[in-house]
Amino acid sequence: MDAMQPPRNDEPARMEPLAKLPVFWALEGRRVVVAGATDGAMWKAELLAACGACVDVYAEACDETFEAFLDRTPEHPAASIALNRRRWAPADLDGAALAIGDCEDEAEARAFVAAARAVGVPVNVIDKPEFCEFQFGSIVNRSPVIVAISTDGAAPILAQTIRRKIETLLPKSLKVWAALAQSLRDAVNRRLEPGPRRRVFWERFADRVFSTMDTPEEGVGGVLLADAERLAGAPAIGRVTLVGAGPGDAELLTLKAVRALQAADVILFDDLVSADVLELARREAKRMLVGKRGGRESCRQDDINAMMVKLAKAGKRVVRLKSGDPMVFGRAGEEITHLDRENIPVDVVPGITAASAMASRLGLSLTHRDHAQSLRLVTGHSRHGGLPDDVDWAGVADRRSTTVFYMGGRTAGLIAEKLVGEGLPPETPVVIMSDVSRPTERSWRGTLATIPEGITAIGYDNPVLIAVGDALAARQVSAGSIDTSSIDSSRPLAACAG
Repeated sequence: MDAMQPPRNDEPARMEPLAKLPVFWALEGRRVVVAGATDGAMWKAELLAACGACVDVYAEACDETFEAFLDRTPEHPAASIALNRRRWAPADLDGAALAIGDCEDEAEARAFVAAARAVGVPVNVIDKPEFCEFQFGSIVNRSPVIVAISTDGAAPILAQTIRRKIETLLPKSLKVWAALAQSLRDAVNRRLEPGPRRRVFWERFADRVFSTMDTPEEGVGGVLLADAERLAGAPAIGRVTLVGAGPGDAELLTLKAVRALQAADVILFDDLVSADVLELARREAKRMLVGKRGGRESCRQDDINAMMVKLAKAGKRVVRLKSGDPMVFGRAGEEITHLDRENIPVDVVPGITAASAMASRLGLSLTHRDHAQSLRLVTGHSRHGGLPDDVDWAGVADRRSTTVFYMGGRTAGLIAEKLVGEGLPPETPVVIMSDVSRPTERSWRGTLATIPEGITAIGYDNPVLIAVGDALAARQVSAGSIDTSSIDSSRPLAACAG
């Protein structure tokens, strides 16, 4: 297999379906028609004028509030608002950039839409979604930073609530910082070619913006341009970040992991990484599936190592995205050693390992003080597929410990035999889970003696965790509902081997 051409058949879609395309439309100096003089029409006219549009309002009459609105001078220097004291006519829409109508009935709405479409003008009829070719969303205004929220008309109050949430997250000073970015853009572009260096500059800029609630201090523009000069002369060396994707639920990602995904040029991701996690990555990032999973075509570890080195030496910022935690059965040690040998900068962003996700889903402490004084994470198979030869099974068979076996689906029966043979009672509680934290999650509760039944119920196709220990019964005992029979459940959760 070519090291730069891994299998891609299972790669998730880069964009989930959208109800509407969010578009930001330049209206400065362009003519827009508003038919009607209601409160809704006034708000639309004010919004359009704020964008610099030349708004032509058509209405036979308007109230005092609308008259007062017309008397105000628009804030935008290119904007104007003119009232035409008559009903709109089809010819009025000719040459308009947009047409907004506040129509009294469906017949007028149909006529307005037909007239707009006849001359190719996008049209919106206020409060009549079926006649709208575009919609207005809730807005967070930090212009030139503008955030628009739409629920496709399903829940306007929800959109307003989202807007209030975002308002609290974005400092008022963002407006001034964004204006500074606008003023620096051409100078930065002259100093830095498109690519990693330019993106590093703007990432540092963004970090500075959100590290303070204050507006930019005097002279900061010169400091930033000096930073661009230094970046222009720096060697083009990339770096690799090993990122833990967690068990599958995207909401379990750390903030640092999300930032790494959004800064990546290339993402080398495992077969078990969920589509929801990949959805958080930078759209422009190249995504390469390098999954390794039993019974499927996969990249060799040597090929993955070579890919990371080649991409980093080309100046790329590489994210090696691993399910679970990179440092728990994720072969991170081999990759770090190889990158160190090639003098490639490497750092690690931890993720939630599957055992932790399993405990949270069960609502159980794996180190409950009354049952377990230690926690062991043990691989359930060797590189040859059977039980590992170098596991201290006598030590693992400790009633004062909770043990979680990773990737032990096909060796579950052998694991039970080993533990019972080393003195662990056959009635020791066991939980088997697959696809922890994903919608396809399944779980079974039983004992060491009934493990063969449990693994038959759960199956081998998806990643399996086997937890063994008295701590697993703590919650059921206290609730008086411990059950050592097979229990099959399909609850929303996800799984992975790390």
